Formats: sequence, structure tokens, C-alpha cells
Amino acid sequence: MPTLGDMSEAEFLEHGRRAVEWAAGYLAHPDRHPVLAQTPPGAIRRALPASPPRGGEEMAAIAADFERTILPGITHWNHPSFFAYFAITGSGPGILGELLTAALNVNGMLWKTSPAATELEEVVMDWLRQMLGLPDGLFGIIMDTASVASLCAIAAAREAVSEHPFREEGMAGGPRLRLYASEQAHSSIEKAALTLGLGRQGVRKIPVDREFRMDAAALRAAVAEDRAAGWRPFCVVATVGTTSTTSVDPVPAIADVCEAEGMWLHVDGAYGGVAAVVPEMRWVLMGCERADSLVVNPHKWLFTPIDCSAFFCRRPAILRSTFSLVPEYLRTPEAAQDAVHDLMDYGIQLGRRFRALKLWFVIRYFGWDGLAARIREHVRLGQELARWVDADPDFERLAPAPFSTVCFRYHPRTLRGAAAEDRLDRLNAALLDAVNASGRIYLSHTRLHGACTLRMAIGNIRTTEAHVREAWELVRATGNRLPAMED
Repeated sequence: MPTLGDMSEAEFLEHGRRAVEWAAGYLAHPDRHPVLAQTPPGAIRRALPASPPRGGEEMAAIAADFERTILPGITHWNHPSFFAYFAITGSGPGILGELLTAALNVNGMLWKTSPAATELEEVVMDWLRQMLGLPDGLFGIIMDTASVASLCAIAAAREAVSEHPFREEGMAGGPRLRLYASEQAHSSIEKAALTLGLGRQGVRKIPVDREFRMDAAALRAAVAEDRAAGWRPFCVVATVGTTSTTSVDPVPAIADVCEAEGMWLHVDGAYGGVAAVVPEMRWVLMGCERADSLVVNPHKWLFTPIDCSAFFCRRPAILRSTFSLVPEYLRTPEAAQDAVHDLMDYGIQLGRRFRALKLWFVIRYFGWDGLAARIREHVRLGQELARWVDADPDFERLAPAPFSTVCFRYHPRTLRGAAAEDRLDRLNAALLDAVNASGRIYLSHTRLHGACTLRMAIGNIRTTEAHVREAWELVRATGNRLPAMED
């Protein structure tokens, strides 16, 4: 082993080939592993040394410990039977793009720190804009997650309030700002409000209709009530594909309220927005051309390794004025300032990974039509699962299924009436624990109208109808055993 310097080229090639071979075998046969890690709390920590090694170790030993110690504690998000949360995929071309990103190790904070990183990001974001059917002229930038993108959007919305210089003076002395989101909005919206100093009282949650969509009339009434009480309504967050149910808020009606009231409209389309890549599903982004900002996640349903979140803004000058703070050592020469974008000016991060490369690889390898075909198939599988649930007298669907996520619960025919609700909750919690403990599939849950609800989200590029059918049969068989087990 060399005393100084890096791993030799020969050693890198040797272990690089082994790593790629391991990854190829893993992707080809992920079912060799239980989907959900079966390790008890603390087991991985106890298996690792408490102190770092004083001397370097051989890669072969490190790789062996990866297999022996780390792999058993991995929950396999790349498994075709991972149906929890929102299924994500690190696809082959995306993984190769990530490999080259790591090798280049670019920090794309400024145009000059790697012109290709900035300009490829601009190109690939415009490609994605076209694929989503969004209007020309939007500014696009890649961020790590939708949580950070939404935080940046809400910060820009605050900057757009003309009554107070928030950037210079902070929240003190300014109007009491009110942010609106539905009861089904992602928790990151409330976290953004906490981070920006709005407080939880600065967030008003708007009721939803029977399909878990924001009630636009209730929004309009809430804004009027808040103005009368001395609040300054400044931003609404609509959701395309809510986390619990994947419902789509009525963006056109919400945009009407925002335009009438002078509020910023941000659309969180982290999951559902990507479905607009499919031409017949363009409806999911209806009204989003009127939004001030929008986020979608290629790392959720566009087969790009996490993390990669695409943020579009109709008012980039405000976004820039919110975040741009340029010390001398980061200043771009005046001759180039009008010709380039320094992407550090449009968000909270200075260091910026070259995320555009893996997205570029994915779009080029699969093509627009290929990506649309895969999403279309996932939606078909979701609709098929919804039909199976609806046809089974011992199960019931608890929400619409506009995409490929189905919300349901086990409800045996023998249990009916309000008095049965507590037992139904216990049965469904036990059902969830049992199927996840099997290692064959992984489901997550939510609560809808107070009921414990199972969620099955289809979105992995390797998931087939056989995987979905196997999961459904396991859920049914497990459910049918539970009453007997309880008795």
C-alpha cells in the first residue's frame, strides 16, 4: 500500500471491476435479499469497531466487511418488491452517470468552476421542461430534494412581499405572514416555515374534499378571514401527488385565488408531477403554467439515483435576489456576468454536485418515449391492483388511485360498524408488520379519516406484474390468517 498519494490505477481498475460486477449482479438478482432489513436496533453499530483504523486496510477486507456487516442492514430501495413510501430506482445509466460524477468530483457553484456542469444543467432542465409540457421561459435548477426546493420557493415568496425588507431586516417588524397548504401537504412545507421563522402559527392548513384535494373555496375563505385578522397571506403550496394518497390539488382554482390575492403559488409535484412525461397524463400539471415555482423529483419516478430534484421558477430574478450573496473570492468577472448563470445564486447551497450528468444519462439512454412507457406501465399496474382490491370483499380501498399508489385496508366481512374500528386498526397494523417481516415485500402506511391505511406504491423500473401479484397474494393470505391468530 502506498504511503502517500492515491490508490494506484491498477488497483483502482481491479477493485472497480469487482464493484461494477457486484452492482450488476445485485441489480440482476435483488430478490436474493429481504426487502426490509431484518436486523435489530444497534446490531450494525455493535458489529463495527469503536475506533478508526490507525493504518490503511486492503480493499478486499473492506469489501468483505461490506458484504458481511453492512449489507444485512440495508433496506433495498432498488428491489422490485419495494412498495413503501414512493418506490425509487437507481437505473443502470443513472448509476454509471453517478460513477462519473464521483470521479470528476465537480463543485458546480459557479459557471467558471466547471462550465459543462452549469450548461448541461441548463440544457437537461429545459429538456425536462419540454417533456413535462411546461411553458418556455421557465428557469430551471437541480437541487438535492423537494424539501430544499420548497424551502427556497417559500423564501422567494417571502422576498416577493413588498411591505417589508425581509432580506435585510429579518422577520422582526414585518407583517405577520401566513402560508397555506392542504391538510395532506408534505411535512417539509411546515419544516420550511419553521426554518424561515414563520412558526407553526404561520401555516394554515386548508381542509380537503372527499378525494383528499385542497378545497379552493375553503382557501379563499381562509385568506379573507386572515386578512381581516391582520395576517399577510403571501404563499400557497399546492400538491400534485400528495404523500399519503397521491391526490392532485385543483391547481387552476388555487391559481385563481393566488392571482386575486397577490400570493406566490408553489406546486409540490415531487412524486406526481413526473407523470406528465406521459402525454395522456399531462392533465396532472394543468394550471402549473401559472405557478411561480414547481418542483418534481427525477429521483422518485424518473429512474435517476437519489438525490436529484428539479426546480422550476417563473420569477428567477426574485429567487436570485433572495439568495445571492457574493464575496469577492466568488465573484464572476464583469465581462461574463451577463452571459452565464452562477447557480449558487439561486438557492441556499454553495457547494453543488454535478447532478445533471446522471439525469442526462437517464434521458438519453431511455429516451422520452421509453421513460413514458415505463411510467405508463406502472400506472397500469397500479390500476390493476386497485381493481383487485375493489373485487375482494375482505379489503377496501380508502382513496382514489390516480397514479400507481393504492391505499387500502383489510376489512373482513365479519367486522362491520363503528365498534369494529379499533380492532380493524390492530388487524391492519399486524398485517403490515407480518408482510414486512417476511422479507418478500415492503409496504408503508398512513392514516386516512383516522383509519390505519396500507399504502402500496409501484414505481421501480424492475417491477413487473408478477411482483405486484405476488405482493397482493401475500397480503391477502396474511390477512386471512390474522383473525384466527388473534382468536
